[in-house]
Formats: sequence, structure tokens, C-alpha cells
Amino acid sequence: MNDQPHEDAYRSWRASLESLLADASLLARWQERRYQFAHRVGALLTEAQGGGSAMAGPVLYGVFASGAGLCYVGQTQEAERRLRDLPVGESHHLANTVPPELWERVVVIRWPLLLAAVPASEQSVAAELGSAVCGLALEHALQVATAPPLNSRRRRTSGDWQPRNLAQSRSRGAIHAASLPGLSQLALAAWGALAEVEAPKHSAVVDTGTGRVVLPSTLHDESPVS
Repeated sequence: MNDQPHEDAYRSWRASLESLLADASLLARWQERRYQFAHRVGALLTEAQGGGSAMAGPVLYGVFASGAGLCYVGQTQEAERRLRDLPVGESHHLANTVPPELWERVVVIRWPLLLAAVPASEQSVAAELGSAVCGLALEHALQVATAPPLNSRRRRTSGDWQPRNLAQSRSRGAIHAASLPGLSQLALAAWGALAEVEAPKHSAVVDTGTGRVVLPSTLHDESPVS
């Protein structure tokens, strides 16, 4: 494998940052511009859009980059907090590796709204497991189905990376994922639809009620606030 194009791109990235951070005033401007963009994405992910409700409570979410495709899948019980912080990166690692300026789309699924469509027996199982375990189970099922690269490896203290076999995981989510087959299928179908939806004109958000997709890639034409 020829690493030279990668090395050249890495050097160009460093050179660009050196220009952007060339003095204290430029550093402040860089900080302001990055936070402005991240804040905008976080607001689109969480606040009420187009007459719909604000994003809150348990959700599944995933981030796509224009080249790499789906990079990461996660879940939270507090969408109003986690999704706002996701692009800022103060308590989530993703933005440190894949900056939000490079995100093509973020898909969010309000999975509790899908429960009414599964059999009563599965609804009872979900109630017994509780929301936290259901979220982990659905996250695991979605990760296995989509194999996002940033979920498929873990950091090691030696400074390198170790592959993760998601299908052989013994986590709480993996143990209970098979108990929610109908809900997992509905979540995966809703996910697939939002992962493919086209960007609407004059909007960076599509909200279907049970889910939302935010398209950060459409925000770059907006002029930064000076």
C-alpha cells in the first residue's frame, strides 16, 4: 500500500492549521469559527425543527462522512444533552477524530416511538429490560448490521488499536439484542431511510417524527458570523 498520498495529505492538513493558528488573534478566530459551526450542528440536532418536537430522551444516532460513509453509531438516554455535545466534543471522542466540518449527515432515531408497532410480547420484554438496556441492545444490533469503523476498534494503552468483533461481544447490549428482533428491524429500516434521504433545498434538516437527519455538509455556504 502506497502511504505517500496519505502522508502528503497529512502534511497539508498540518500546514493549513499552522496558517490558521499563526498568531493569537487567528487562534481566537479559529476557536470562534469552530465553536460556531459545532453549536449550529448541535442546535439542529436537538431543537424543534419544522413544527416537530425537540429531540429528547432515548435515541440511536450515527455520523456519516462524505468519503468514509458511516463512521460511528451510538445511543443515549439523554438526546438533549448528548447530541448537543456530539459536534462540540467536550465529552465525546468522535469530534476529535472526525471534525464536524467533515460530517455529511447525522442520523437520529427516536426508537421508543417504534415500540407501538411491535408485538405485545416484545413490548413486554422491552418494558422488563428497561430503556437503558433496550438502547444498548439496539445500538449493538445496529453496529453489527452496519459495521461502523470507529466502533470496530478500541484504543490500547500501548498506543495502537485492537479490532473488536462486534458479533461476538458479551456486552449487556449484545446479550439482550436478540430479545428485540422486531424493534431492531424497525429501527434499522428507519435508519436506512434517513441514511439515504436527499438533502432538501434551503434546509439542513429532515424530520420524520420517529427520526431526524441533519446535514452539516449543507451549512458550509453560510457565512460565518464576524
